[in-house]
Amino acid sequence: MFRTILIYGLVLALAAAALQWLEYQVWARAHSSEIYVGLIALGFLALGVWVGARVFRTQRPSAPFAPNSAAQASLGITEREFEVLRLLAAGRSNKEIAQALSVSPNTIKTHLARLFEKLEASRRTEAILRARELGLVP
Repeated sequence: MFRTILIYGLVLALAAAALQWLEYQVWARAHSSEIYVGLIALGFLALGVWVGARVFRTQRPSAPFAPNSAAQASLGITEREFEVLRLLAAGRSNKEIAQALSVSPNTIKTHLARLFEKLEASRRTEAILRARELGLVP
């Protein structure tokens, strides 16, 4: 009995596989142009991903950032002003800088005003740009 069921199941499985193969043959002939276009598109997609990964690869700095202490000394930037500048370059607001340094926001405004004078900047973005040019912040 078990052998009969096994043979019957095997015959049905082979028949189903044959029908699937025939259906695939008909589908592949009827839609051959779509298959070729799809394969070409997949090839170009793979090529684009590969080229993008090679071209836009980011370079990791080999050594950790070391601030330019000579520029800091020549501009007369104090250590506290330098801490404010570092947090400013990190994108923090006056309140966030004040909380991080445990001082009042008015003290931060004073430090920023002095930094703007020393860096010859009128805005936060100019001060950050100038500090990056001088190598004070990453």
